[in-house]
Amino acid sequence: MSDTVEDTPTTGQKFTAETLGTFVLVFFGCGAAMRSGGDYVATGLTFGLTVVVMAYAVGRISGGHFNPAVTLGAVLGGRLPWNQVGIYFAAQLLGGLLAGAALFGLNHGFEGFSAEGNMAQNFFGDQGTGFAWWAALLLEILMTAVFLWVILAVTDERNAINVALGPLAIGLALAMIHFASMSATGTSVNPARSIGVGVFAGTDAIVQLWLFVVAPLVGAAIAGLTYPILFGQGAEPVAGSGLNFGGGRKNQFVPGNYEAQWNQGQQGGWGQPGAAWGAPPQQSQQQPQQQQWGQPAPQQQPDPYAAPPQQPPAQPGQWGQPAPQQPPAQPGQWGAPQQPQQQPGQSAPGHWGNPDGDDDGRTQVRRPD
Repeated sequence: MSDTVEDTPTTGQKFTAETLGTFVLVFFGCGAAMRSGGDYVATGLTFGLTVVVMAYAVGRISGGHFNPAVTLGAVLGGRLPWNQVGIYFAAQLLGGLLAGAALFGLNHGFEGFSAEGNMAQNFFGDQGTGFAWWAALLLEILMTAVFLWVILAVTDERNAINVALGPLAIGLALAMIHFASMSATGTSVNPARSIGVGVFAGTDAIVQLWLFVVAPLVGAAIAGLTYPILFGQGAEPVAGSGLNFGGGRKNQFVPGNYEAQWNQGQQGGWGQPGAAWGAPPQQSQQQPQQQQWGQPAPQQQPDPYAAPPQQPPAQPGQWGQPAPQQPPAQPGQWGAPQQPQQQPGQSAPGHWGNPDGDDDGRTQVRRPD
């Protein structure tokens, strides 16, 4: 067992990591969309690269979600307990709003800038390219489900690439999703990204926000629930995750350790050393046996076949020794000395540890089953 003890991230550190990561994602991704003049390649790669960079930077602390849909998929997929959802959601929403406010303020440095309809907000119908609301809903559900399937797969403990290349695969997946859907909805797959800039983009953008909150969460729920069915679980779900709000294998849940990585059973998270997500603490190979009434401690266990040690005669009136006026103790009585004629390997009827006298003749201390 290693003497090195890894620091367990505090709730405040997890909150800060998710806030910072979401801020960077929204600020740089939406900032690129606002300033690139409709360059889908530049915008898509910026969103993908920010996920890669921030996952490597703070993924060891919080897991690097930066997206409420990712958090929901992780919970339903057995990778995170429900009691962490509120912390993650609050941090992600705060990070998105801070990024939107920063973009709103900084872009007023351009003369004549108007935030209404110009904040890289998501859109459908007459507010966008005329893409129907039902098609936008289905597209965002599908894109988010694909995104979560990729995340759950590359962070599965059975997938050998997760240690070093997991963030890269996830970032590239987000980039390709943008390439495929930006012209239709502006690509959300992230409620925090949509809300962060949408609330500064005018009334019409705010009215359409519902779709970009509902669709990603539905897509994440589909992926989180179906991944174990389609591909199996790499390890037991952590306690209080999935559809089991209070159960799970509690002996495999160590609070504070699972955030270090998505998968369970391997050390480190996205290339970081540390405790495995949901893995139990290491135990020594030799466990001390429980000391029982009348049974010596394990390190003092006598050899059952060895001759009993010679003891000095007890003084009259001493504990376990009958007074001089009392008749000698009978065999099997408390405190009675062993009979000298008894041979090694034999046990007299009524012997302590052999009360019934019906064993095979070996002197032994019975242990509980």
